[in-house]
Formats: sequence, structure tokens, C-alpha cells
Amino acid sequence: MLCIVCISCDTTIDTLLTSDHPSIKKVIDSIEKHEVQILYTQIDTTDKGDIRFKDFSFQAKNKDYFYPASTVKLPIALLAAEYLEQHKELHLDTPYISRRDTILHSVADDIRQIFAVSDNEAYNRLYDLLGRDQINKRLKELGFSPTRIAHRLSTSNANDPKRDTIKFFPSYEGQTIIPDFSPDLPIKIHSLKNQQKGTGYIKDGALIDMPFDFSKKNYFPLEAQHELTKRLFFGDQFSKRKRFKISNIDLYRIQKAMRTLPRNAKYDPETYYDSYVKFFMFGDSKDSIPDHIKIYNKVGYAYGTLTETAYIVDTKENIQFILSATILVNENRIFNDDIYEYDTLGIPFLAQLGREVYELEKSRKNDK
Repeated sequence: MLCIVCISCDTTIDTLLTSDHPSIKKVIDSIEKHEVQILYTQIDTTDKGDIRFKDFSFQAKNKDYFYPASTVKLPIALLAAEYLEQHKELHLDTPYISRRDTILHSVADDIRQIFAVSDNEAYNRLYDLLGRDQINKRLKELGFSPTRIAHRLSTSNANDPKRDTIKFFPSYEGQTIIPDFSPDLPIKIHSLKNQQKGTGYIKDGALIDMPFDFSKKNYFPLEAQHELTKRLFFGDQFSKRKRFKISNIDLYRIQKAMRTLPRNAKYDPETYYDSYVKFFMFGDSKDSIPDHIKIYNKVGYAYGTLTETAYIVDTKENIQFILSATILVNENRIFNDDIYEYDTLGIPFLAQLGREVYELEKSRKNDK
């Protein structure tokens, strides 16, 4: 099967952003302060069964830094599955204990938690399993550079190069496997734009009157997120060296976890409603997402930055597309004060952007 890629420089996304919908207009009327980046891929199948991608880009530049937050959990979930694939005595359901706690876990359950409710500790355990050095080495091999996975999330030892150990129990015979947990090397600082942000930040309850420094934090550019999603769902369209080394069965399980809604993962629907970690199309509503719309995605939100990359499929309308976007909503330009416009500006923008793209896809289908 042949894959054809077309990089478009026309005004498709620009046209979408001329929408009169208030959720779009509020952002576009002050676009310069919101650091918006958007990538959109149309997916078509030719009469011969070949896949055709047509890509559209708005302000997406690898060198323009934004904080990726929990979107980094997507590659770590895939690399953890790769790791298990390389150790035949282990698999996704092999139980393990981490030094971070005393509970039995499995990588399969970590992946479920990562995608259902974006659990930080599940990510931190997989980060320790893989190690920062191996994570970045493998992402570079796959061509996802200048991606930088540098730290854990929401924990006191976020930047500690020493890794917490994990002990696997591959059988009921008392056998254990403890992988190598040598400390990581110092972080390599990339030369990127906008790694110093805002006019101040809060530290230990006090305001520091200087820009917040992101130069040692995680970086996962939008182009890398978008490309990774393509490879994840259309792997046979890429060369073997660009594919994740994961069995088809495990790949399916990860894809299924990505679209599973919190209520279907046994979380309380009152707290973890359908759109809890799905912003495109539904983020501004707590209503149930229709069963025929499947959103395979990962979101991130922290330090006033909201990001999502998603492969969206409507089985009823026979629609499929890939959409990625990021937006900064920090009106006072102070970081780490927990005063951000997520619910009033950022999530409504991403939700309406998703709906605008969806309606465009419906129009494309009707025009064929």
C-alpha cells in the first residue's frame, strides 16, 4: 500500500479560524499572546486502496517552545511496551512493585490510567523503568528530535537522576526480575525560542519578578506529537525503522486504551466525565460522547498551556482525521500561580476547533 503525503501551504486552517464562534474569536482577536500552533491531517483512501495524507499547518515550528505537560505520557507508554517486547519473559500484564509505593502494578494498568485520567504516578513509574537516557536515545533513533523528556511529573523527585527501582514478578514460582537502574546523565539543553516565559512566577509562596525558565523541562514539539500519532495508527505506511517495535496485539491494546472513556475504565463518571481528558469537540461539555465517535488522543495542561493530539474517527459518518493543537492561556503572565483561563478560554477554543474541523470533514465527504 502506498502512502502519499502532501504538505499544504493554503489557507485551510486560516479559514477555519475566521469562524464567528465566540470561542474562536476570543483567541484569534489576541492571537499573538496565545502561542497557538495547529496541525491538521486529512486522510483519504484512493480507489486502489492507497492512503493519502494531506497536511495543513498553522504557526507550528519545532523551535518554538511550549510546555507539553502530560502529552509526554504518550511516547513513554509506547516505549514501555517496546521495552517489554525486548524482554520475552515480561509482558504488559506482568505484575511489578515500584519503590515509589507498595502496590502491585502492571504496565497495562499504567497505560490504562495514563489515557483514562492522565495519571502522573503511572507515568513516573514508567519513566523510572525506562530511564531518561534510554527514552531520549530511542526517540532520537525514531526521528523525534528535538524532543526532550527530562523529568517526572508532580513529584518531589521530578528532576532526580536516581531512578526508583522496579521488581517484576513474571511467574508464581517466586522468580523476580530487577532491570538495570543506573542513574541518568545530566540533561542536554536544546537551543529553542521562548524557553523564558512571562513576567514572573511563584516560588515558595513568593512572587519572583523575572521570566519563568523552561529550559530544563520536558519538550515535545507539536510536529513530533502529530507525526507520532500518524505512525501509531498508520504504521504500515512508514519504513520499519520509523515504527515502534510493538506487537500488533499490544499496539491494539494501547490504541484501545487511548479511546477508552473514564466511565468505561471504572472511574466515577461524576468526577471523571467523558471529556475529562478529551478537549477537541467535547471539552466544553460534560455530556456523554456518542459511541460512534472515537477519539484516540492525549492531552496535556499545565503552566497555562493546553495541548492535544488526536486521531478522531466517526464510524457513523465514515470520517477520520488527525488534529493537534496547543494554546497558552495566562492573561496575567505569572507562572505557577494556578491562575489560568483553561475553562473560559483554552478548552472552549480547542473544543470549537475540533468541531470546525469535523464539519469541514463532513463537507469534504459530501463533496466526493
